[in-house]
Amino acid sequence: MRNLKRALSLGLTATMISGLMVMGSSAASYADVTSKQNEEAIEVLKTVGIMVGDENGKFNPDAKVTRNEMAVVMCNLLDYTVASYKGTSPFTDVPDTHWASHAVAYVYQHDLMDGTGEATFSPGSPLTRAMFVTILGRLA
Repeated sequence: MRNLKRALSLGLTATMISGLMVMGSSAASYADVTSKQNEEAIEVLKTVGIMVGDENGKFNPDAKVTRNEMAVVMCNLLDYTVASYKGTSPFTDVPDTHWASHAVAYVYQHDLMDGTGEATFSPGSPLTRAMFVTILGRLA
């Protein structure tokens, strides 16, 4: 029963996040969001610390989710303590000073996400639907 609840919870969360990836969203606390359609969902994600916007206080509702952003979202979503992974990224394009290096190292070392090459992660590349489905499959 516990595994069923976890699977249902992950499925619901994945559906909500994928919906945010596909269509524009809104939230009163983000200046770059004008639509009211998903305001409550965005506010919940912000409040619980799963998706908090960028360093300029923007949500960027029309931007594609990047690989490094998804690494951070997955760590936040699953409430992983990843601080000890800072500086352990095996990828040359994710240096220790990169803002998502701890999350990238965690998702790689726990087989949630692969690199795009032997020593590259391509952190700024957009996350594809296939990549997203692969991550969800690895969570099960």
